Amino acid sequence: MTSTEPANANIAIHLPEVAERHPETDAVVFLRGRSYDSWSFAKLNRTCDAYAHALVRSGARRGDKALLMVRSGPELIAATFALFKIGVRPVLLDPGMGLKGMLRCVRHIQPDLFLGIPQAQAMRWLFPGSFRTVRKAFTVHGWFPGAPTLEKLAEGISEAFPVAEVSPDETAAILFTSGSTGPAKGVVYQHGMFQAQVRALKALFDFQPGEIDMPGYPLFALFDTALAMTSVIPEMNPSRPATCDPARLVEAMLRFKVTTCQGSPAIWTRVGRHCLEQGVVFEDLRRVITFGAPISGVLVETWREVLPEAGDVFTPYGATEALPVAFISGRQILEETAERATEGAGTCVGLPAPGIELRVLRLSDEPIPTWDEELLLPPGEVGEVVVRGEVVTREYAGLLEETRGAKISGADGSIWHRMGDLGYLDEQGRLWFCGRKAHRVQTAQGTLFPVQAEGMANNHPSVFRSALVGVGAPGRQEPVLVVELEPGHLPKELEHEERLIREILARYSEHEAFRAIQRVLFHPGFPVDPRHNAKIHREELAVWAAGQLASR
Repeated sequence: MTSTEPANANIAIHLPEVAERHPETDAVVFLRGRSYDSWSFAKLNRTCDAYAHALVRSGARRGDKALLMVRSGPELIAATFALFKIGVRPVLLDPGMGLKGMLRCVRHIQPDLFLGIPQAQAMRWLFPGSFRTVRKAFTVHGWFPGAPTLEKLAEGISEAFPVAEVSPDETAAILFTSGSTGPAKGVVYQHGMFQAQVRALKALFDFQPGEIDMPGYPLFALFDTALAMTSVIPEMNPSRPATCDPARLVEAMLRFKVTTCQGSPAIWTRVGRHCLEQGVVFEDLRRVITFGAPISGVLVETWREVLPEAGDVFTPYGATEALPVAFISGRQILEETAERATEGAGTCVGLPAPGIELRVLRLSDEPIPTWDEELLLPPGEVGEVVVRGEVVTREYAGLLEETRGAKISGADGSIWHRMGDLGYLDEQGRLWFCGRKAHRVQTAQGTLFPVQAEGMANNHPSVFRSALVGVGAPGRQEPVLVVELEPGHLPKELEHEERLIREILARYSEHEAFRAIQRVLFHPGFPVDPRHNAKIHREELAVWAAGQLASR
């Protein structure tokens, strides 16, 4: 236990503490119907306690796994903290993975309890085999037959609920990855890891009690509560961020004087462009935090136009298995790294976050059971990114082989996580991201790292985004650059298309490593992950590219 670790490591201890210090401060602001409503920290804590008593009286037991399928809002926050207080382990899925993926995850994790909105209860009723382990189901924010409404069960309960005492290494929750780069996996979080994340976020961003946050992903509203910050729940489907209405988000950001907003680059690209078009300038916004995919200098420049002088864009790097890992500000991107990204350097994601040890290992697709210093690469050489620290998770739930492939045991009992990402460290100790290990293109002449090549193509004014994929068997792959053009830039005739291809390929002519790229294909719209609308499904593009080449 560190000197900053509380005696009771339960992440739920933050809610009653914040409620005592700031009882009447808004904990969460949310839209109900056409108007906004709010819950204070005192109300949130009272509701949480009532939920906890109701769940225990209905059969919830410490150590149970509770599947939560509840929309962003005060009920989700209250229910999650209620489960933490009891010692029940919330299981959170990303609905963006689709019905088939969700049902597979439910069957695998075998939940004991199920808390869901009526639509989620209908899914349980339609596919009972996937939910056969559920001992008790509760409907949240609505009504469904056979699943009592949690709010009704909690009515009239006013006594406080004691927070279960837990050790830092006790399982707190199971959070599923999005499934955007492989089958979704349940990541086991311990209470000490959540506490470490709260400390790391405060150290990185200097969050202060009373600040106003607009979280673009439901989990971050829980951190807001622990940090005594108000959450403004945006009018947006968090599983489909690219469908957000930027005007409605901007309206809420101005109305509630939001100081921080978080979410996918897809959100802030739309909102930033809207602000430029409408002449919107924020006075209170200090931080635009993007995650889920690398961002371009263009996005940073856009937001620099609409933020106050003290504001900035931040791109913390990490994954469900380890977050935050590294950190860089927009100012650093524009002043130090953006130009190098257009020259094939990759995307700089900054220095390691507080408490993180970050290394780069020689590329291998095989498990690495124990730490070996001989595998380390010197600065400047691309390899696999590995990390360890208090925020780094130790295992996947019930997936021994996947855990074996992703974790390395240190001699001191610590765990290194293999990020599955390619990158290198520069002389300043900053990490440069070069793509996913599974997406590297292995040609007969050598290996190409996608993000390095794409940064050069993306600098063309007609290119919205690009993806380097390999067609053929690894070791003999043909590199193909697939390009999605900016709206209105589609080539109207063959001569125009050939000119665009020549201009794009010219960017590689002076770089020996990229001269092997001789094929450019234009795609009407990339397949991307729903959660961030930014992670490109390169496997699908590779199949598409192979079909295009075969038909020519």
